[in-house]
Order: sequence, then C-alpha cells, then structure tokens
Amino acid sequence: MASRQPRFNQQVLIDTTPLPDSIPKVPEIGSSSAPLLSASYFIGARCKAYNDDYMLCKTESNGKGETECLKEGRKVTRCAASVLEDVNKSCLQQFREHWECLDNNNQQLWQCRRWERPLNKCVFDNLNLEKKIPGAPTNEIPVHLRKRQIFAHSIATQ
Repeated sequence: MASRQPRFNQQVLIDTTPLPDSIPKVPEIGSSSAPLLSASYFIGARCKAYNDDYMLCKTESNGKGETECLKEGRKVTRCAASVLEDVNKSCLQQFREHWECLDNNNQQLWQCRRWERPLNKCVFDNLNLEKKIPGAPTNEIPVHLRKRQIFAHSIATQ
C-alpha cells in the first residue's frame, strides 16, 4: 500500500482571461453527441475546406497550436453551426427522428438506417449535401445504402 494519502481537487478552474480581439467570437454549438453524429457527414461535406485549414495549422504548429489555431477552429465551429441550423430549418422532423434513434441505440449508426435514408434524401434535396464515407470502396454499395443491415435489430427496407 502507498503511504501517501490521496488528494482530490473539488474546485472547478475557470480561466477568465479574455481572448485577443484578433480571434473572432463564436457561440458554442450547445448540442449533444447524437445530433452532431447525425449531421457529421453533412458537416464534413460543407466544412471540408475549414477543417483542412484547421488541421494544417495544427500540424504546422507542432503540438503548440491551441492558441495559434483558435481563429481556424472558430471558423470550423461557425461552419458546423450553420450546417446544423440549415438542417434544422429544412429537415427538422427527419433529423430529429434520426438523432433520437442514435441517442436510444448507443450511437450505433447501423441501428438507425431506417431513419437515416429519409434524412439523407431531405438534406440532399434541400441543401445539396450528400453523405459520402471517406475511404469507402468505390466498387461496392456503400454501407448506408444497403437494403439489409446485417447487425441491426430490425431489418429496414425503406
């Protein structure tokens, strides 16, 4: 046994130092993980350029990019917020059904394909954003378009 007694810090530390004026102010998205996962491919489709700029900044700063890359990070946040706002305006019912399914099924995408297909169609029709899985083989049907999901609790043929 260790002879030293454990010490626990129960205080919450909040840094009240304001950010420099060169960094744009952006409100937090304020979303749980299920809606973000539901919209993640659409966020990736629209915000790819901002994400690439942010990752390039992080790579070039050699691990010291927390403050150097805040400007690029804020652009990513602003873009993601705009995607969520547009999806909520255009496809609220389909979006809500899909992310509630994800929330109830431990974030397992294959359990929610039945609700994902109408969401993908609505987002494509209204926002012209298409779900594409990076690195997926091009010579076979993408997993989200297959009629039968092998591991799903129920078979969805919608």
